[in-house]
Amino acid sequence: MTIKKILKGNRFTNFIIKHIRKVQYEIIPNNIPYVISSIKFNTKKLLRVMRFDRKSHYERLKTLKNKHKGERCFIVATGPSLTIEDLEKLRNEVTFSMNSICLAFNETDWRPTYYGIQDIGVFNKFEQDIKNLDVDCKFIADVISKHINISDDYFIYPLNLLNHSVFHQKYNTKFSKDVFAEVFDGYTITYSLIQIAVYMGFEEIYLLGTDCNYSSNMNHHFKNYDHVDPSFLLAGDRMISAYKEARKYADCNKIKIYNATRGGMLEVFERVDFDVLISERNEDLEQPSISASV
Repeated sequence: MTIKKILKGNRFTNFIIKHIRKVQYEIIPNNIPYVISSIKFNTKKLLRVMRFDRKSHYERLKTLKNKHKGERCFIVATGPSLTIEDLEKLRNEVTFSMNSICLAFNETDWRPTYYGIQDIGVFNKFEQDIKNLDVDCKFIADVISKHINISDDYFIYPLNLLNHSVFHQKYNTKFSKDVFAEVFDGYTITYSLIQIAVYMGFEEIYLLGTDCNYSSNMNHHFKNYDHVDPSFLLAGDRMISAYKEARKYADCNKIKIYNATRGGMLEVFERVDFDVLISERNEDLEQPSISASV
């Protein structure tokens, strides 16, 4: 009888062998890409943060730190509840938007103040529109810039994908307090833009068009552009799990995040009525100042 047969014949050693095999063939191979990418990312982050690398394309992010200290902004997502009329009402607001918002530009003169994108497939669809977009800043994740030659007018941010690029059963993310160091992936560009907005000093953040409702009828965006996330049935739960992390960070740092979306599945943040909110702001802008009336 061989040693192998003897070990397998023993209940205890057989149990150990099975679990070693499980680690060897299941756990380790699935996590090797994540471990390698994590080591690379954190090494580059360390060099950047410790100021050993002062010529990286991330340096421009530092100029935005607290640029809008104490102000409010709207992050306009592209859920099906969004309308052209909503965009028209945002003319006097500082706004972030993303992805397929370009498809609305032939129906409105409104343009976001800031634009962001981190999906290479979506970027390829709208590359020319994004190139021609006249905004204060265009934010693009380095997961795109590593594969495509990006012009100098983009603000490239370091996207930490965590373990999201491999299969995992438990949703997890973090919230970055320094986007120069890293921006944590939260299964949606909206989550990245929230982190960037906080870094820029905004203390009131209103979400619009964040439906988080990825229904089976494929009506996932306010403008259809034939792009479907293959994991769309899980997308809503994933995003909501990330928004909970944003809520925790906001609550601990005196930042208010509100949901101004009409309907949808996102209940993590306090809801506000978008139309009332905009009406009140317009009334404030129309009020004559005391000095002007004297």
